[in-house]
Amino acid sequence: MGLPRRTGDRAELRKSLKPLLEKRRRARINESLRQLKGLILPLLGRESSCYSKLEKADILEMTVRFLQELPASSCPAAAPAPSDSYCEGYRACLARLARVLPACRVLEPAVSARLLEHLRRRAAGASPNGRRAGDTCCPPSLSPPPPPAPLPPVPPRGPGLWRPW
Repeated sequence: MGLPRRTGDRAELRKSLKPLLEKRRRARINESLRQLKGLILPLLGRESSCYSKLEKADILEMTVRFLQELPASSCPAAAPAPSDSYCEGYRACLARLARVLPACRVLEPAVSARLLEHLRRRAAGASPNGRRAGDTCCPPSLSPPPPPAPLPPVPPRGPGLWRPW
């Protein structure tokens, strides 16, 4: 089968390629829906094995519902102070983590609970030793990090090292 050389052959080529292009387009849509399903089910706290046969419309509806429930990021008349927006973002991330972490089962339940409690204390402004630093969270300090620990000396390489080249 050779390539078309005349104008009439172009129409035939287009006609024969249309089903292939449509097949590729549908495959892309199905792959994107499969990925979307894999992303949205853990965020909703649902077991993916129970939802192995979801219709495409169900996946899209679940995604729309999830996105509608997200806190609206509408701009108020007066822009919030940077520390306020930091606190809001920190709390929003903490709320989402509290919802997703137990559902994903990445960590042991005890470790997950300790992590969430630590992050909640930080959001409330409590210092690690339990004293209150204030009622609002604040951005991380801008003080320079401590200097890195010195690296141990590298032992000298002996001549007996095998190299494939």
